[in-house]
Amino acid sequence: MNQLFSLAIHGGAGTLVKGQMTTEKEIAYKKVLEFALDEGYALLKEGASSVDAVERAVEVLEDSPLFNAGKGSVFTADGNHEMDAAIMNGKTLDAGAVSLIHGIKNPIRLARDVMEKSEHIFLAAEGAMQFAQSLNYNLEDASYFYDEFRYQQWQDIKGTDSFQLDHSGKKESKFGTVGAVACDQQGNLAAATSTGGMTNKRFGRVGDSPMIGVGNYANNKTCAVSCTGSGEFFIKGVVAYDVSCLMEYKGLSLSEAASEVINKRLLYIGGDGGLIAVDSNGNIAMPFNTEGMYRGSKTSLGEKKISIYGE
Repeated sequence: MNQLFSLAIHGGAGTLVKGQMTTEKEIAYKKVLEFALDEGYALLKEGASSVDAVERAVEVLEDSPLFNAGKGSVFTADGNHEMDAAIMNGKTLDAGAVSLIHGIKNPIRLARDVMEKSEHIFLAAEGAMQFAQSLNYNLEDASYFYDEFRYQQWQDIKGTDSFQLDHSGKKESKFGTVGAVACDQQGNLAAATSTGGMTNKRFGRVGDSPMIGVGNYANNKTCAVSCTGSGEFFIKGVVAYDVSCLMEYKGLSLSEAASEVINKRLLYIGGDGGLIAVDSNGNIAMPFNTEGMYRGSKTSLGEKKISIYGE
C-alpha cells in the first residue's frame, strides 16, 4: 500500500462571529489559506520532507497581514511586535523554537535554524536576535509589520491593564496564530506554529505556540500537532503532548485523542481554541470548541478542504 501523505493548516481559532464576516473577507481568508495549503502540499507531492512542507505553509501565512503571525502580528503594550514560533521533526524529535523576537520576516525560518544550526531548542528575546544576526538575517523595519487594523485594535485598549486574545469575540478582530502539520511520503511527521501573541501584552508574556509539547509537537510514533487558542489554558493542559499521550498510552485513534483533548479536557479547565493534527498514516483531525477555526487540509487521495466555521 502506498503511503498516504497529507497536510493540514490553521490560521487561528475563534474567527469572526458569523454575522461580522463579509463575503469579501471570507474570500480573502480562504484565498490565503488555499495558497498556503497548495504551496506546502506541492512540496510533499515532489517528495520533500514534512519539515520542508510545514515550514513553507507557515511562511505563506506569516507573509499575509490577515493572520497574527509575521507581517500581521499584533501590537504589544509598548507598541512593538513580539513574535514566537516553533517547529518539530517527528522522525528525530529535533525541535527549534524562538520567542519574543522582532524584525524577523519569517519567525518559523529562524525556529528551523535553531533546530538545525544550533545545539539548542529554545532561544528567546535578545539571545534569539543575536543568533539571527550571526546567520546574517535581514531585519525588517517596524513599518513592514504595521497594519492599520492591528494598530486600531491596540489603540482601543492601550494604557489599560486589559489585553486582547486574538480570537476573543468581543469585537471584530483579525485572528490567528498560524500552524501546519504534515505526513510526508516516507510517513515522517512534522509540525510548525507561529504567532504574534496577544494585543497589548506586557512583561514579555509568552503563550503556548513556541512551547514544545504545548502548542507544537511531532512524534512519528503518534502524531504531529499545532494548536491555537487561549494560550494560558493550553499551557496548563500541555495540550499537544496530551494528544500524543492518549494515542501512545491509551491506544486512542488520532481523531479520538484530538477530540478528547479539545472537547473535554480543555473545556473542563475553561480553555477555548482548537488544533490540527496528523498521524503517520496521513489521517487528519481538526477539532475546535470555538465558533470556528480558519483551517484547510489536503491529502494524496485528492481530498481538499478549506473551512472557517463548524461544518
